[in-house]
Amino acid sequence: MRILRWLGLTALALAVGGTAQAASVKVGVVLPFSGANADLGHQIDKAFDLYVKLHAKDIAPNKVEIIKRDEGPPTGAVAKRVTTELITNDKVQLVTGFVFSPSAIALAPVITQAKVPMVIANAGTAWITNLSPYIVRLSFSMWDPAYPMGGYAYNKIGCKTAAVAYTDFPPGKDSIEAFETGYKKAGGKVTLTIPMGSPVQVPDFTPFLQRVKDAHPDCLYAFVPSGAHATGIMKAYGELGLRKAGIKLIGPMDLIPDNKLQDMGDAAIGTIVMGHYAVDLDSPANKKFKEEWHKAYGADSYPDFMSAAGWDTMHAIFDTINKLHGNLSDGMKVVDAMKGWSAVGPRGPVKIDPATRDIVQNEHVMEVYRKPDGKLGERILDTVKDVKDECKVLKIGRCGK
Repeated sequence: MRILRWLGLTALALAVGGTAQAASVKVGVVLPFSGANADLGHQIDKAFDLYVKLHAKDIAPNKVEIIKRDEGPPTGAVAKRVTTELITNDKVQLVTGFVFSPSAIALAPVITQAKVPMVIANAGTAWITNLSPYIVRLSFSMWDPAYPMGGYAYNKIGCKTAAVAYTDFPPGKDSIEAFETGYKKAGGKVTLTIPMGSPVQVPDFTPFLQRVKDAHPDCLYAFVPSGAHATGIMKAYGELGLRKAGIKLIGPMDLIPDNKLQDMGDAAIGTIVMGHYAVDLDSPANKKFKEEWHKAYGADSYPDFMSAAGWDTMHAIFDTINKLHGNLSDGMKVVDAMKGWSAVGPRGPVKIDPATRDIVQNEHVMEVYRKPDGKLGERILDTVKDVKDECKVLKIGRCGK
């Protein structure tokens, strides 16, 4: 009896101890919830919320407390202020989100000093991960789609000459540099380069694309922020008749976000992009992801490439919470725990390169077409597997530091 009583008390003590050790992990989410780019923030936020809703039990007895802040305009100033407040006032143990590269760039010294990990769900300028050992990226580098698109455009699409046009901020410049590096290596010639305003407001793209039409290259490689900017440039491309003039529109997946594609109309047909996700990707993981998305947000709501990255970002965070048993007090241990993380998500197999703390994933060449049901879709023409950030492989510019 004494032995049984002792075992019972021991079990009770272990149970009480286990409950006491359960942690509430504070995660700061910083995304644009207002302004011209609010759509981008909402696409990632929906994926975050959906993952937490469906997988909260996976980290039991631990739990996450999500504290959200508006990233503000793509200048970095607001993001720096609100993230600093999350770290100093709210005592978050990890920050995530960050649609805009200027936000992540401005915050690099802050998180380095605070030793709080930043897990990027979108911002794509290649050299961001070089700015702090506390940065991990689950989205993409601008080089992931742009560099292989350069060679593909010349060799497979027939783009012997190309104009390049871009929104004038770090990821736009990065995307153009990546495309040109791959394109010129393959033998292509860039005949026109056009900066097209800032990401703060959607410009009138007509005068920029009229210059392209007048120059008459084989292809136009364009980078704009996804969302309203993509809708705007597609509208101008259609109204000016560039496709009828024989100028193919190519670029990264930002040009045809799934949540905007149905509104783009016939102008989008024939557009060829390189990207890591499309709603039409045929895989069990993506099928399940879409089913849960439609259940939560309605049949007319669609996830996009940012949503897919947001899902994988929260997945990596949850796995890290489990790996560290809810103790995220040491920021460098959190980063080390994420190195080499891998999973199969909506976009397919992904992993974090331990050497660069950046994503490795498949990149697909996709063409917009009209499906039998009348909706626009994306057919996969080709796939480049296990793409690493070529900017870091080649050690170009700030990627070599």
